Amino acid sequence: MPNEQKKLLGRYMVSDPEICHGKPTFLGTRIMVAQVLRQVAKGMAWDAITAEWRGAVTREAIAEAVELAQRTFEDHAAEYAQETQPA
Repeated sequence: MPNEQKKLLGRYMVSDPEICHGKPTFLGTRIMVAQVLRQVAKGMAWDAITAEWRGAVTREAIAEAVELAQRTFEDHAAEYAQETQPA
């Protein structure tokens, strides 16, 4: 990956080729955004997520990750569409 640079993905998230192979992480951590989104998807309370990561991921950071995931889904939902089954 020549000339890849650190990219801020928001106030709390970053993609840095030097950290976790460039996968999105929370700024100043090696905690991958996908890990936290999985916890949210499983219904884990945000306060419990924050506690599990010892405060390194705040409620505001989780909200930003969910917002970015929502916007990304809206922009790319058609790519995941499956054919409908006949009735």
